[in-house]
Parts: sequence; C-alpha cells; structure tokens
Amino acid sequence: MSNSGPIDLVIFDCDGVLVDSERLLVNVEVEMFAEMGLALTVDDIVRDFVGRSDEFVRFEVGRRLGRELAPDWDAAYADRYREILDRDLEAVDGIVDALDSITLPMCVASSGSHEKMSFTLGKTGLFERFEGRIFSATEVERGKPFPDLFLHAAARMNTEPSSCVVVEDSVPGVEAAIAAGMRVFAYGGGVTPPERLARDDAVVFTDMGDLPGLVASVGG
Repeated sequence: MSNSGPIDLVIFDCDGVLVDSERLLVNVEVEMFAEMGLALTVDDIVRDFVGRSDEFVRFEVGRRLGRELAPDWDAAYADRYREILDRDLEAVDGIVDALDSITLPMCVASSGSHEKMSFTLGKTGLFERFEGRIFSATEVERGKPFPDLFLHAAARMNTEPSSCVVVEDSVPGVEAAIAAGMRVFAYGGGVTPPERLARDDAVVFTDMGDLPGLVASVGG
C-alpha cells in the first residue's frame, strides 16, 4: 500500500464482508432478471452489480431493458429476498472472531439501505456492534466506485481518510476506497474472485482469520 502512518478507523462494507448475503441474493437475481427479460448469469451479476448502489442497479437494468424503471421496480421480488435471507443468512465465516480481536474503532459503510442493513446485521447478531456507526450510500450523492460514501463515513467518525482502512469484497468498493485515499483490505473469499480485486493499493486476503493481523500491521 502506498499510504503510511497509523490507522485509527476500520470501515467495513456490509454485504459479503460482515454478512454472507451476496451468495444468496445473486441466485435470486438471476431468476428476477430472467423474468424481466434479461438473461444474466451469476458471474454477470457479480461483475456488473455487486457493490453498486440500488440506484445504479435500477438505472442500468432500465437501460438494458430500454425503459426507465420506477423507484420500487424490484418491490415484487422483496418477499423472495426476505425469505431467503431470513432462512439462510449467516455472518461471513470468521468475521465474529475477527471483530472480537480488532481493538480499533470500527464502522460500516455500505451500498445497501439502512433498512436492509438493520435486517441483515440484526439477523446475524452484528447490529449492536455497529449501532450509530452505520452509513449508507443513500446518504451521499454518488455511490461506489466514487469515494463519497467512505469520505462521508470518515467525516462522521472524525477521522482523516489517510488514517482509515476499508475492508471490501467488491471491485467498486475497492476502487472507491482507493479513490478516497484510504488503505484497502480486499476480501477475496466471497463471490468476487480474488484476482479481480487485485490492485497496487490493496491487500487481497481470502480468510477472515487473517484480518486482525492485517489490521494490527497498520494499526495505530
């Protein structure tokens, strides 16, 4: 990583980093997009949509369909999302032990809505760890890969961007953190292959058990 100096804040993405939701949702989205007339594979969805804001997905799906979609365009599929998350959602393997071992201040900055994060973090028993320190792309003008959300989180946490490290699992998220001038630990144990996350300014890892050591290596 090109940045140096102590780290004072660890910023976590939510989906795929704290909660293992993306593995579940991409399969629902394959079905959903097929019913809408878009033939997309799991890999297509991971490449094009994982880590992006709801607003971006709505715009891009509408563009591909050749029509503008209403803000509640995916409401008809909400029950499917909720059912699979309620039934199968778990915390990412190893993240609870990792969080227990990290002593620096932590927060969440996610492309998901506050409503979604309240549900997923609550379902996995992680909400109370971050309550009052959860930030959503709905709070900023531009979502990932722009740096706005991470800069917003750092400002709300009274921390300089150069003193933050971001834990991400998506290409847009990694690029957003780099654009914000933050260090990045890119988790390659989820739906995005590790090689896609590789950047000169990012450290790629595939086991959450390694995260506390990584944080300690740059910690304040």
